[in-house]
Amino acid sequence: MEFLILVFITSFFVVLLSTPSLIKVAILKRLFDAPGDTRKLHTRMIPTIGGIMIFAGTVFSYSLWFPTQTMHDGIQLFDAVNDYRFILSTLLVMFFVGVKDDIIGTAPVKKLVAHVLVGMVLVLMADIRIVSMHGIFGLDILPYWASVFLSLFTYIVVVNAFNLIDGVDGLAGGVGFIAASAFGAWFAFAGDHAMAALALALSGSLFGFLFFNFSPAKIFMGDSGSLTIGLIISILAIKLISYDVSAIHNAQVLNISKPIFAMAVLVYPLIDTLRIFIYRAVQGVSPFSADRNHLHHRLIDIGCTHRQAVMVIYIFNLLIIGLTIILASISINANYTFIIVACTALFIAQIPFFIKKKKNRIPHPND
Repeated sequence: MEFLILVFITSFFVVLLSTPSLIKVAILKRLFDAPGDTRKLHTRMIPTIGGIMIFAGTVFSYSLWFPTQTMHDGIQLFDAVNDYRFILSTLLVMFFVGVKDDIIGTAPVKKLVAHVLVGMVLVLMADIRIVSMHGIFGLDILPYWASVFLSLFTYIVVVNAFNLIDGVDGLAGGVGFIAASAFGAWFAFAGDHAMAALALALSGSLFGFLFFNFSPAKIFMGDSGSLTIGLIISILAIKLISYDVSAIHNAQVLNISKPIFAMAVLVYPLIDTLRIFIYRAVQGVSPFSADRNHLHHRLIDIGCTHRQAVMVIYIFNLLIIGLTIILASISINANYTFIIVACTALFIAQIPFFIKKKKNRIPHPND
């Protein structure tokens, strides 16, 4: 277990020590995001290629400390190595799709095609897919075709969800850090060191990146960062949901409904994405079009600064995760747990929209 601390520390320091040099290079090469768009909240030139360091720190640490020595079961080691090669391959694809979009732009349709292709590699070739819903609303083992479509849908939704919430300084990075840390803790307690290492490698990278991305941001992660985060988090979520319960010996972990825990960890990206897609569909515009109708935009519109907005969302995310764990500890039925958690999350998410918008708000220096 101690090596997981090394995984986190390694990726953290790779990002922390390397990002200042990347910022200088980005400024010299004019790889920055200019203000001017009405939906943009920054007022100065800010580099947009921070995802390079998130990707580099995560892959370096995960590869350096890949836990072959801790896996004495030959089958377990084979599965972990098999996952590793597919995860690394798909990460490279998504990373370069993101870099291209950050530098010269990419049409939404082309990005969606890339998401589908990557998802198919992971689902059909790596066999990383949701095979059971563990009794939620009576659903247990899924037919193969349903498993494939649900898994592919999950990849696309989660990856795009992190891409969509990257609109406020420190938001995608902080939510990604919380999600990666939560998944890392779950896999560590479950005894899956390979997945725990992947999660904590990403967690350490994002923690280091937040030193430069928290408001006022010195660098943005861009699509290269949000797509990297989304892909890794989607893999962790699906691996967690599909984890073999017979391999779990920790009673506390075993009592937590895996699908509900995964959804609780991803509560903000999922709720915000669902809400924004419904809103755009009602308005008759493309679901991939950009606007200022996200929850984080609403928090800023009603008077929050960047820091206050992201802290509110962090607390909201942690609250829903905590609620899920508490309900599991008192052995409430999984269906009731889902209803309670979902209703609580939806209710809290609507509160900012019931608060009257502040007019003529004086811009905060960090906005």
